[in-house]
Amino acid sequence: MLVCPQCQFENPTANKFCQECGTSLTEKACPSCGTIVPLSAQQCQNCGTFTGTVWWAVISGAIDLPLFPYIDAQQRYQLLEASSDDLPIEAKVLDLQPLQVSPLAALIHSTLGSSTQTEPRETDTSPDWDADALELVQIPVQVQLYLSLRSQIHQTIPSVHDAWKQGNQEILLLEDRSSLMPLVQYLKARPSVPMLQILHWFYEMAEIWDALKPLQCHQSLLELQNLRLDEDHTLCLQRLYESKSTLSLQDLGAIWQALLAQLSQTQSAALHLLLADLQNGQITLTDELRSRLETIARDFQASLTQTETMPDSHGCADLLTDEAEDWDATEVVTLPPDLEDEDTDDMPTIVLPMQLFSLDDAGRTDIGRQRDHNEDSFCINTQVTKHQLSSGKTVQARGLYVLCDGMGGHASGEVASQLAVDTLKSYFQAYWEGNSNAGLPPKTVIQEAVLLANKAIFDVNQQNARSGSGRMGTTLVMVLLYDTEIAVAHVGDSRLYRYTRKRGLEQITIDHEVGQREIQRGVEPEIAYGRPDAYQLTQALGPRDEYFVSPDIQFLELNEDALLVLASDGLTDNDLLKTHQQSHLDPLISSQSSLEQGASQLIELGNQYNGHDNITVIVIRAKVRPNLDQLR
Repeated sequence: MLVCPQCQFENPTANKFCQECGTSLTEKACPSCGTIVPLSAQQCQNCGTFTGTVWWAVISGAIDLPLFPYIDAQQRYQLLEASSDDLPIEAKVLDLQPLQVSPLAALIHSTLGSSTQTEPRETDTSPDWDADALELVQIPVQVQLYLSLRSQIHQTIPSVHDAWKQGNQEILLLEDRSSLMPLVQYLKARPSVPMLQILHWFYEMAEIWDALKPLQCHQSLLELQNLRLDEDHTLCLQRLYESKSTLSLQDLGAIWQALLAQLSQTQSAALHLLLADLQNGQITLTDELRSRLETIARDFQASLTQTETMPDSHGCADLLTDEAEDWDATEVVTLPPDLEDEDTDDMPTIVLPMQLFSLDDAGRTDIGRQRDHNEDSFCINTQVTKHQLSSGKTVQARGLYVLCDGMGGHASGEVASQLAVDTLKSYFQAYWEGNSNAGLPPKTVIQEAVLLANKAIFDVNQQNARSGSGRMGTTLVMVLLYDTEIAVAHVGDSRLYRYTRKRGLEQITIDHEVGQREIQRGVEPEIAYGRPDAYQLTQALGPRDEYFVSPDIQFLELNEDALLVLASDGLTDNDLLKTHQQSHLDPLISSQSSLEQGASQLIELGNQYNGHDNITVIVIRAKVRPNLDQLR
């Protein structure tokens, strides 16, 4: 089958256009000049830009390639360049049928697909299936290593596209990370890197070491060229290396020494002592290693706040200067939680003050597959100012994001939702115009705005003498953003989710419905949602006056790159976003991903698995960087 790159619909192999959305299944536009090029082409015939789909091949068992330049009997994968002639061979290969589901993905889906909602995708074998389920499938042991680890440390491990045996050869096709900068090269290019960032990377390596231990893949962390940084400075591995001998934390310490040798700045005495203890074998447990790193980071943070020990200002400027426009590096210095301990309330964290680096957004709405009109409304209203200096780029922004779902079964739900959107948009435009230097509105102002929106709808209901189910209404979820500060207000069951690489998907709002009300009163969830009225709304905008409307308002701070998703229940029902977070949300964190396309794919996802209601989504991508000027 051919998976449409636009809507993810599964098409017969013979199709030239997607039968769901009409997108071409044989051609695409060059990202540089817009010229239409074949999907199988390596580069644009007009401007020479590379346009092909490339995988990283790991070939073991034998060097001969009988069908050279192809590595498979079907002649789908064409060899481009090899990194070496030694076994295993590592090479880039061009996919001549990039929309065709790989045989490996099809095999897994045919075995497990009937019991899951996850469809086979051309970019990842299975981001959502757990290791226990995969034991049911007869797949190569090497593939199981990758899939098992991706379930624990998703971003660190490359995705598996395909794998097979031919003769004495074993061939594995991975996500191509060869273009990502090696960590050692990054340190050479920037000899003065903030100590907290270095400690963060070391902490990440300690956690990855734990994850690799059961699978005997510690060698993966001991190959300098295998340690890569993605566009957000997240540490990741190019591939897995199986350990040929027993390795210890002494070996990890040696790699840390090699990395620190690239820096010209003086390292802290505490870090030198830690490395000495590693080399002497005095630290044998990763728990102790992480604890030592936390202590060093905490002490260093304290020295920064006292302005006693500051990174060199020229080094900080270099750090914030982009070497390439398309490498949108973000530095997150919060020590991540222990992978084996879900209770992170007591985990010490080191968080630098952050500044907004980029802000992107997109919104989409769709009638759905069972409704004859769309009762949803939304608006995006932002003001973004970019500052480009020799020391780097910063962004100042304020934004209003409103999503309303006209109440199903009520007359003129689309009128209610649009009236709420218009009222809130006008209110906050006037607020910010009258307070040009104002930051995020306080809770009282936000509450007043929501109650005004309720009054606007309520007054229309009263004027038209509507009663009972004839009274129109709407849900509301609203986000106000000012630089790295966020305010959230909601009424009803439209939701806000936050997705980050550290925490995954989090539901920020709690639905205003009978089932949730009963749970908050101490009723067991199964009993609460066993009621026939469990999904009935307990409040909405419009049907009743202000005394029956109490919006939930909360404030959040951006201290790492985040994806915010506002969605109506047409998309959130049946835990759809939770089920498909790795395939439909995780890629959108990357600055190279199109939010417009991502929002469209979320709409298609909702139609494919829900479709019973209107579907609306707003996606916000906010990226941040340390604001080192605040520490001066």
